[in-house]
Amino acid sequence: MTKTPSSQMNRRAVLALTAGAAGVMAAPWVARAQAKAVKVGMPTILSGRVAQLGTSSRNAAQMEVEKANAAGGLAGRPIELVVRDTKGQPQEAARVARELVNSDGCEILIDAEASTGAFAVHEVARDLGVLCIHSNSETSSLTADPKLKLPNAFRCARQGIHDSVAGGTYAAEIVNAKGLTRWATCSPDYAYGRDTTAEFVMYLKRFAPKAEVVAESWPKIFQPDYTESITKLLQAKPQALYSCLWGGDLTSFIDQAGIYALFAQMQFFAVNMADYTALTTVKNLPPGIHSGNRYIKTFPATPQNAAWGDAYRAKYGEYPTNWAWQNALAVNFLAAAAKKANSADGKKLAEVLRGLTIESPFGAEGKVTMRADDQTLVDYAVGWGTTIAKEPYVPEMKSVSWQRIFELEAEWKKDKGFV
Repeated sequence: MTKTPSSQMNRRAVLALTAGAAGVMAAPWVARAQAKAVKVGMPTILSGRVAQLGTSSRNAAQMEVEKANAAGGLAGRPIELVVRDTKGQPQEAARVARELVNSDGCEILIDAEASTGAFAVHEVARDLGVLCIHSNSETSSLTADPKLKLPNAFRCARQGIHDSVAGGTYAAEIVNAKGLTRWATCSPDYAYGRDTTAEFVMYLKRFAPKAEVVAESWPKIFQPDYTESITKLLQAKPQALYSCLWGGDLTSFIDQAGIYALFAQMQFFAVNMADYTALTTVKNLPPGIHSGNRYIKTFPATPQNAAWGDAYRAKYGEYPTNWAWQNALAVNFLAAAAKKANSADGKKLAEVLRGLTIESPFGAEGKVTMRADDQTLVDYAVGWGTTIAKEPYVPEMKSVSWQRIFELEAEWKKDKGFV
């Protein structure tokens, strides 16, 4: 049968439509392959006394993940946050972190553990070579000690030495003005508590040489009863008390110490007080507690910081915590690094993260930097102030310049043999 021009045209049209349909059918599979999610594992504490650490870390990270995904994810790949409970146990933190990578297929870890577990997760990152951002641990040695340095591990959290420079400077002014020379300390008995207390005392004595520590108390982390510590402190009769207790431990200590009128007998310097999870939980918040900033929407006093705090509250029904902004920032750094590297590969992200500066509502001057030499966060807002019993809770924060922090931190590193 002879094919007419009309039949040939119809045949070509059918073939074209068939090919087009096949292409349309194949396209979603290609798109899906190209847009495979980047799984980001988050080991954190979701149960027990300090579950707020994990829930606020998860919430803030998820809020920023949604923003990042709306903007294209990590180099075109959507982020999938995979969160697991470590129950606040270092051995469980290590097991969970390893499982997140080996079983769940996570390519990146955001280690939202307290310092007790962060060192364990750090060793998993060393073993597996996976990109890891520590987002909660504040023990200075985690990034300051060169023996612990890994090319694939970063810290996106404040650290004790920075807070201690600011705290020691602030406390020394009060010592010199009011003659508060007799001091006591009450901090948790593990690396963060021991190290951060020693750093604070070092700078206190440097700026106020007459200050002396007459008593120390080292309660166990997550300890339920502080009667022994409170009794010891009252017997020593210090004029001022320093503590880096945090979360539920801090609020329990304050509630129990209030029964003994401890805060009427001495000035209280609690570096971790100015955080909504502590400020709003204490039954009768004593006015006049001196604290470093953790997260309050009024410091830094910028529209961007206030807007971020309000957005978090609108989404989750409560104000964010210090852990919240740090984990939000971890996601922000990943998104910025992926954009700059045009890749979601962990090794390429690590190369870009070193020395990366990004705009942030949490920056002292509107920006924060992942310092290249020790792969830790700097230029975030650092200050100390005095509490009142209602919002804004800490009406005025006195900040310390980062130039001053850098100078004293460099001396500290030299003294510790970290350089």
